[in-house]
Amino acid sequence: MGKKVTVVGAGFYGSTTAQRLAEYDVFETVVLTDIIEGKPEGLALDLNQSRPVEGYETRVVGVTTGPGGEGYEAIEGSDIVVITAGLPRKPGMSRMDLLEVNAKIVGDVTRQLVAGSPDSILIVVSNPLDEMTALAAQVSGFPHQRVMGQAGMLDTARFQHFVAERFGVSPLEVEAITLGSHGDTMVPVPSQVKVAGKPLSEVADAETIEDLVRRTRDGGAEIVALLKTGSAYYAPSSAAAAMVKSVVQDSNALMPVCAWMTGQYGISDVYLGVPARLGRGGVEEIVELALTDEEVANLRTAADAVRSKQADVAQFIEK
Repeated sequence: MGKKVTVVGAGFYGSTTAQRLAEYDVFETVVLTDIIEGKPEGLALDLNQSRPVEGYETRVVGVTTGPGGEGYEAIEGSDIVVITAGLPRKPGMSRMDLLEVNAKIVGDVTRQLVAGSPDSILIVVSNPLDEMTALAAQVSGFPHQRVMGQAGMLDTARFQHFVAERFGVSPLEVEAITLGSHGDTMVPVPSQVKVAGKPLSEVADAETIEDLVRRTRDGGAEIVALLKTGSAYYAPSSAAAAMVKSVVQDSNALMPVCAWMTGQYGISDVYLGVPARLGRGGVEEIVELALTDEEVANLRTAADAVRSKQADVAQFIEK
């Protein structure tokens, strides 16, 4: 376990994720794929040439893939596959606007990689995140614990950043967690936030807390609006790479991830952002935190909203 990880999609998100994974130096091989001819090969060559400077031995392999399965032999035997393939958001575009086009892309990619890596763990980061995770699970036929999505790690990091900036402390002194969907029904959890060891409620009034929650919820859109072309990738790639590392090292680290619910928090049969322990089997355990009644209600509302959207995914799955 842990010798080979594949990142599908060599855009800013995918290539930066491949860089972070290579620099961890815990894999023998990182495979980076894309449909743009030469792009993954060029990026891999560039990354490999940074190894003497950065001091890591992991080898990066770039490969161009085609619609007929060309190039997918390089992915075979992957222990973990990170799916970043798909179009990024543009200003004014919601994650749901991406549903139809990215459903086809993610569906096609999942079919190809499952054939060569039937025992892999899938980590989906393509948007709309919750729906694409559900689609990858359905297309792959993998047990639900082996298919998860990256959103909560990123949204939590944004929450921590905004809190740290607001109170002038190091982000390393902020504990926080964000659950729910990766979108309008995101559930930042103020009751779990601590600032330099103190509960958020002791250092902030209700208005300040609501503003921090709002900015966290709009964190991705804020960056999209500033960049004008493309979306965030430094923090998202850090979040995805951390999840991969927890799986490969079987660390059972507690992380907020998009996972399949089986009754936790009174929620079932839906992919939703919740605290989970990640290890060699994927999602090893979903952890139920002591949330407030309002936070649990918000999480259930998010589940209902996401469940209906995930049901819509079925129409984009080729039989």
